[in-house]
Amino acid sequence: MASFWELNGIINGVVWGPWMLTLLVGTGVWFTLILGFPQVRYFGLMLREVIGRIKNKNGEEGSISSFAAMATALAATVGTGNIAGVATALHLGGPGALVWMLLSAVFGMTTKFCEVTLAVRYREKDKQGQYRGGTMYILENALGMKWLAVIFALFAFLASFGIGNAVQANSTCEGIAMAFGIPHIYTAVVLAVIVGLVVWGGLTRIATVTVYLVPFMALFYIAGSVVVVWQNAANIPAAISFAIHGAFGDPQALPGAMAGWAVKSAITRGIARGVFSNEAGLGSAPMVHCTAKVDHPVRQGLYGLFEVFTDTIVICTLTAMTILAAGVLTSRPELTGSQLTLAAFSNTLGSAGTMILSLGLSLFALSTILGWYWYSETALVYLCKGHGLIKPFKFLWVLLVILGGWGGADALNNLWDLSDTLNGLMAVPNLIGLLLLSKELRRLIRDFDSKIKSGELKR
Repeated sequence: MASFWELNGIINGVVWGPWMLTLLVGTGVWFTLILGFPQVRYFGLMLREVIGRIKNKNGEEGSISSFAAMATALAATVGTGNIAGVATALHLGGPGALVWMLLSAVFGMTTKFCEVTLAVRYREKDKQGQYRGGTMYILENALGMKWLAVIFALFAFLASFGIGNAVQANSTCEGIAMAFGIPHIYTAVVLAVIVGLVVWGGLTRIATVTVYLVPFMALFYIAGSVVVVWQNAANIPAAISFAIHGAFGDPQALPGAMAGWAVKSAITRGIARGVFSNEAGLGSAPMVHCTAKVDHPVRQGLYGLFEVFTDTIVICTLTAMTILAAGVLTSRPELTGSQLTLAAFSNTLGSAGTMILSLGLSLFALSTILGWYWYSETALVYLCKGHGLIKPFKFLWVLLVILGGWGGADALNNLWDLSDTLNGLMAVPNLIGLLLLSKELRRLIRDFDSKIKSGELKR
């Protein structure tokens, strides 16, 4: 068994190594150039769309509203990586990691935009009238590459058990234990009941919950982070200078921060977890975005832009700034992950800071479990071509929440590493599909722009 985990470590180093990270960022750069910087051109329209059109729009095909689809996707995307992953990136790659994280996110916005647009374009209805879509449907319906579609769906399904369930359940229990001292098993059981009640109602209930949960948890954490940064406002200029110097002036930090030029695998890994907290290029979020009620595929792509913007440019940046402004990166070099972020909050706000960070961590993890359930179910339905296994799978998903929340650091670490590898492997077929459909993406954008200009589609 030990040899299996050693093999996984080798594969993980390749999957999240310089070539993959360069490919992920490079794909974002490519689409940014050929599509005319959509993250800039559509930024105003994106904000108007997300903020001003929360309610369902009549006469459009889909299962849930565009906002609800984005909220569910954000629920899966905004997770422990926004707290622990960013801290790890700073610990291993230095403060310069923040700069490269932001630059990568700018191009990641375009990648997510393309994924979501194509997912809506090539979605289909299942026998129950539910829209299904994502990378596997794009590969099969647009490119006829069913074998590659099956590989992607298998990677997504297997990855969900760790990155989308057990590890997140454990993080929730850890957060509650830190804040209130409640034993893991009690929290795990309550969490399993909540998850069970939500996922048993299918996508509609998941979306209903996440529409309220995601804005609340995001604003809750943002408010806490802003207070921490504000309390350390005098240190902000030095923190920014430190980050810029680390990104461009420190020859040791530069390779780690860019990841594509990394020398040390530990740094590369830390940066990867921070930079790709938004999952741009991995093909996960399109599985829920494709269910949206929307009048044009590109319009839902705008919600993909907003998803990355919120996840990385807002939330991850605030996490990094709390750590840098509070000075814990240098004063507490022995800390990493969520403990580093916790130190920033507790040193600034005392016990209140501990409670804010712990509850934030718990809510982020809970939302990820809910969002990733839909990804896992979608992959399962695609692989099995039917709905017969959905009910038993829901029982398994709830049971795994209890097991993950309860136990075993070594087992969870191994499960996280395996899921991390599988999650990265999802990027390969996804990026192949995106790049092969570059012309179709350009056609869709030209069509959207012309219909907006003519008034056929509303702004």
